[in-house]
Amino acid sequence: MKKLLLATGILLAIVQTGKAQKIYVQGGLNLANITNTNDGQTEKNNVLASFNVGILGRYSLLPNLSLESGILFTGHGSKAETYFFTNNYYVKSKFNPYYIQVPLNAVFKIPIQKGTNIFFNAGPYAAIGITGKSKQEARLGPFITSTTDNIKFSNDDPFTSQQDDAAYNKLKRFDFGLNFGGGFDFGPVMVKVNYGLGLTRINSTESSNNENDRNKYRTLSISLGVPLGK
Repeated sequence: MKKLLLATGILLAIVQTGKAQKIYVQGGLNLANITNTNDGQTEKNNVLASFNVGILGRYSLLPNLSLESGILFTGHGSKAETYFFTNNYYVKSKFNPYYIQVPLNAVFKIPIQKGTNIFFNAGPYAAIGITGKSKQEARLGPFITSTTDNIKFSNDDPFTSQQDDAAYNKLKRFDFGLNFGGGFDFGPVMVKVNYGLGLTRINSTESSNNENDRNKYRTLSISLGVPLGK
């Protein structure tokens, strides 16, 4: 934990001393899911549509290399369905937590023509859960029950083995992972595609992030960015 915080501090210091290249507002669609296999796949889980919105800045280091950071309000989660015998016996769960997320990406751009660039980005992110909903519907023949709960975030440190009670409505407050993506700069408009690879097992009863890759976020984002000012 201390090493991660130190590395983050160094990178943020570089950002603060760099020359601001572009500040922009971002918003877009999240296609969120969560892994449910040991090797990090999302089999039998359904994608949950959510969104992201925030302000990011790019800080020039070299002519074609920048650091990008800022703050995003972003949604994760998944939809899961489990059927027993027939379609009349099932449990359907949907959880949609929202996080304040701080990415720190290296951005490499390739000019195509004047005012138009293609770019690629990669880097870590850290996030803190703040709100969300969890819904569950169960059917046993003619009987259907449904519940909706506010998601409760524990203060489990994702780097330790301390545990709290957990379910889809009880999650670890802190998440971290990696971003990979790219897009185009079209003059005043930026189109981005990003894949968020969560590294934290987000249920509080799951203490080891390295034991397997179950219950980690996988989120594909398609976003539009508009620069602030000239």
